[in-house]
Amino acid sequence: MKLVGRLAALAELVPEGSRVADIGTDHAYLPIELVQGHIVTSAIAGDVNLGPWKAAKEHVDALGLTHRISVRLGDGITVLSPGEVDVVIIAGMGGQTIIEILTGKPEVTKSLKRLILQPMVAANTVRRWLNENEWDVVDERLVQEEGRLYEIVVAEPGGATSCEPIMYDIGEKLWRDKSELLSVHIEQLIAQTKRVLQEMSLSDNAKKSQKYHEYTERLQQLEAKQRCL
Repeated sequence: MKLVGRLAALAELVPEGSRVADIGTDHAYLPIELVQGHIVTSAIAGDVNLGPWKAAKEHVDALGLTHRISVRLGDGITVLSPGEVDVVIIAGMGGQTIIEILTGKPEVTKSLKRLILQPMVAANTVRRWLNENEWDVVDERLVQEEGRLYEIVVAEPGGATSCEPIMYDIGEKLWRDKSELLSVHIEQLIAQTKRVLQEMSLSDNAKKSQKYHEYTERLQQLEAKQRCL
């Protein structure tokens, strides 16, 4: 099976010759493609849910790849031992869930050389956590698939750096590299922020809150960046 769109973009970001774990693997499409394409030497496919774990195991067994891909049932990176893999991929989950996975077994996270993350929501929370925990964002991608825009964040061990707060929302690498989908990305962020402000404006108490002030400021900053494109 040839990967396309979001999964293909994730595969491109895996260093050749590395050992990889795909957390929340579903049918193990990504580990299978990485092994069959001779990108990685070995892979671990992990899932917390029994159904997807069974589907992944059956898929790997059917292709005769059990000697290269270990399919494991368990919560996040708790299925891993420190130093067992170089790269962890966590895709298709909320930003807060991704953070909970990375903090679920700190000794594993600290042993990794690369994180490839694709949050469905709250990518800003993920970027902030990475910076506060001394991970450098080394690459970012925007991928459009079936009308939806996906953000991919790649990080490697480094140190905390100063960051313009609005860049947690936009993505500093995306801004610097001027991704061809950047204008769409910022437009979506503006629309999301306007929706929140509109909902909050229905309540006098909400309009007086610090959160309302923060979202108003966020909207102004996003619109300023949009004018710079």
